[in-house]
Amino acid sequence: MIVMSVVTALVLLALLTQAGVVAVQRAFPPQGRMIEVDGATLHVVDIGPRDSGPPIVMLHGASSNLEAMRRPLGDLLARDHRVILIDRPGHGWSTRARRQDSTPEVQARMIDEALGKLAIDRAVFVVHSWSGALGARLALDYPRRLAGLVMLAPVTHPWRGGVGRYNEIIATPVIGPLLAYTITLPLGYVLTEPGARNVFLPQVMPDGFVKDSATPLLLRPREFIANAYDLVTLKEAVAAQVARYGEISAPVTVIAGEPDKTVSTNIHARPFAATVPNTKLIVLPDLGHMVQNAVPELVKTEIETMIGKIVPLQAAAD
Repeated sequence: MIVMSVVTALVLLALLTQAGVVAVQRAFPPQGRMIEVDGATLHVVDIGPRDSGPPIVMLHGASSNLEAMRRPLGDLLARDHRVILIDRPGHGWSTRARRQDSTPEVQARMIDEALGKLAIDRAVFVVHSWSGALGARLALDYPRRLAGLVMLAPVTHPWRGGVGRYNEIIATPVIGPLLAYTITLPLGYVLTEPGARNVFLPQVMPDGFVKDSATPLLLRPREFIANAYDLVTLKEAVAAQVARYGEISAPVTVIAGEPDKTVSTNIHARPFAATVPNTKLIVLPDLGHMVQNAVPELVKTEIETMIGKIVPLQAAAD
């Protein structure tokens, strides 16, 4: 009788989850175009004027999608610059064929291929959080594609501890998908907003952020699992690339805050800036993890300052 009750509950939760997936996808449909690359289909939103210098490519962190970079920073930049926002493989409306394709190395290759198909030769990359490791990998493996790199509260180095027990469970075969396809979405509706508020601290989360950033897309089982794989494999991935950071030759600006309770500035931003040549480090007091929301005008100014230095150099090279 107990077994039958458990099975019935799981079936009902699975049906509720599938209904929730349909509702979430209707509420937050894709806004851009799909680009096929080896191992993935990437969702890309391309906004802003085309004849405005090097394009700006924006890459979001974990537990999010391109809308987290679009509002307010991406839309602000797109008034004067071409801005390309990409859902990382497995996130938002991007897919990936293998959940294990979770490392910065693999995702950098996919993004480089997508930019090639968009006929983007060189771009300034703006990366947040998890994508700090991805931006560094792009700079190492595809230096001709990367004209400059602006990193916001980036992950760059190994850290003590893990990434949360629940992520480790979700990345576990069998039991992880079982949970993802039954309880994650109903439970997530309750926990998403408080979780997002914690990431903003000490800043206050903007009203409507969860909806405006399409965060509920994360609760879909396939994306929740992909996100867990990204997180549980990240520490080993950054450990493997740390020794190469001195090879990065592109100009880099790192903007981070204290106290950032999500990604420690002392563990990541400061050591990275000390290792990488031609890096400008900006550490702001009383700034949390969501740099692009807290100080978008400052980030815009730093990006445009970098572009102002890059353009004359490119013209001279041509």
